[in-house]
Amino acid sequence: MSDTLGTDAATGRQSQGTPGVGGAAKSASPTSPQAAARRRGRAKMRLEIAVLSGPAIIVFLAFVIFPVALAAYYGFYRWHGYGAPTDWVGLNNYKLILTDPAFQQVLWHNGLIVVLSLVIQGPLAIILALLLNQKIRGRSIIRVLIFVPYIISEVIVGTGWSLMLTSTGAVNDLLHHIGLGFLQAEWLSSPKLAIWTLMGIITWKYLGFAVILMLAGLQSIPEELFEAAELDGASYWQIQRRITLPLLGPTIRIWAFLSIIGSLQLFDLVYIIWGQYVSGTAGTSTMAIYMLAQGRNAGNYGYGNAIAVVMFLISLVVALIYQRFVLRRDLKGAVTEGAA
Repeated sequence: MSDTLGTDAATGRQSQGTPGVGGAAKSASPTSPQAAARRRGRAKMRLEIAVLSGPAIIVFLAFVIFPVALAAYYGFYRWHGYGAPTDWVGLNNYKLILTDPAFQQVLWHNGLIVVLSLVIQGPLAIILALLLNQKIRGRSIIRVLIFVPYIISEVIVGTGWSLMLTSTGAVNDLLHHIGLGFLQAEWLSSPKLAIWTLMGIITWKYLGFAVILMLAGLQSIPEELFEAAELDGASYWQIQRRITLPLLGPTIRIWAFLSIIGSLQLFDLVYIIWGQYVSGTAGTSTMAIYMLAQGRNAGNYGYGNAIAVVMFLISLVVALIYQRFVLRRDLKGAVTEGAA
């Protein structure tokens, strides 16, 4: 009798546990209402992502990826710009680019412009941003005046400076009238001065953009940090070195990235001021100028497309390396913060 009761009790306990297991299985079933609601939520989220990002992806594919792929295709041919390309040359165009001393020279010019832009514009932008972040009279007017050159068309800037910097232009004339005639020079044609003339124009043109970015970064730094540092007895320069510059780091890195990519693709100012022929002798020619001279103007569109692909690959590699080793901390922080 006791064995029977024990068996019944065990069976009862087992039968009591069975509905619980079945209920849990039922709640986790793919056909349950909760699972169906989750699937509908995920489908709705995917639809929203597709609707919002779809137009941008289509534009990116149509105006970036497709032209690059088409240029890479034409780069395998000796093509004169009309008709279907039939003269297959394989990788000869790309081999010629990498072994051409003229391309190596313009690549050096672009690299020099990248370095000088970072070295000259970066410190100037930070100093001006720190000054303009103070409460001084006429601060708004000074900000506008610094930013104005950036919004002026490159055609106007290039034409204006090319007229003023000729041997009989306004700059040499001004130096003569103020008694500094010994400083007169061939600003545009001298190989020793032309690159510095270009850097002066680039700095005047794009410094305002860097200053505005730095000011925006300074505005995001809480004032409480500066007040606490002052209460602790920190000097002005200690505050800038220990607080301002580290917290301004993400803005500086983003500006540097934009400056590097813009310097690698520099074309308009050089072409307007020096042209494709003078820029070569003056030492200001860039990869984009080389592409125009060797491609369209020489009637060799296949070679010109190959140069465009090489420029794209150089910019892409630089961007990926910069993102991997410089922007990694900023992107990692953003992802971590978003996930939290």
